[in-house]
Amino acid sequence: MPAPETVLESREEALEVRRLPGLTPYAGAWELQRELVRKRRADEIPDTLLLLEHPPVYTVGRAAKDASNLGAGEEYLRSLGAEVFWIDRGGDATFHGPGQIVGYPIIRLKVHDTHRYLRDLEEVVIRTIARYGLSGWRHPEYTGVWVGESKICAIGVKFSSGWITSHGFALNVNTDLSWFDRITPCGIREYGVTSLARELGRDLPLSEVEREIVLRFREVFGLR
Repeated sequence: MPAPETVLESREEALEVRRLPGLTPYAGAWELQRELVRKRRADEIPDTLLLLEHPPVYTVGRAAKDASNLGAGEEYLRSLGAEVFWIDRGGDATFHGPGQIVGYPIIRLKVHDTHRYLRDLEEVVIRTIARYGLSGWRHPEYTGVWVGESKICAIGVKFSSGWITSHGFALNVNTDLSWFDRITPCGIREYGVTSLARELGRDLPLSEVEREIVLRFREVFGLR
């Protein structure tokens, strides 16, 4: 398991931030989350935020009724060089890949309010992209963050016993957005997908955006 990049302390709480190097295969990250959930429930680790990139992979959450949002289907998507996983988070189909920052918070919720947790994750992203002059907004019907008429961040989470969270958010930074063209992202047909790079007209250092995410996560969740 990679060593923590940094630990952010407060008088009452600690947030351990782990940046996994390179591209992390989805199966390994999923198993790591399960391990950390068990450890967090047993108080063997503090609240933890995993930050990473995946190689091309499509994941389908519990909200999917069938494979209709996977476009031409799993076999075709795999022929393009992407993996496909049906997983235990909320939400429908989405894409993860290089240039996208994926955040998996493994934290114990102090306020047992799933709706508030989702809004707090959105707030982390809204504050992060505001640092780049972008105005993110919440759609009243869908979870996630939008810029203009396009979605820039997908969110899908799981709550385990003891109110421990897993899965999380995926912020498109320098992502190749053509991967989304092969599916119906999050089962939403009426909106497109965008990235920080598309909105700003330039690529950004992922490490810079990650630092902003960590700062805003601390603010929103009171882990100072």
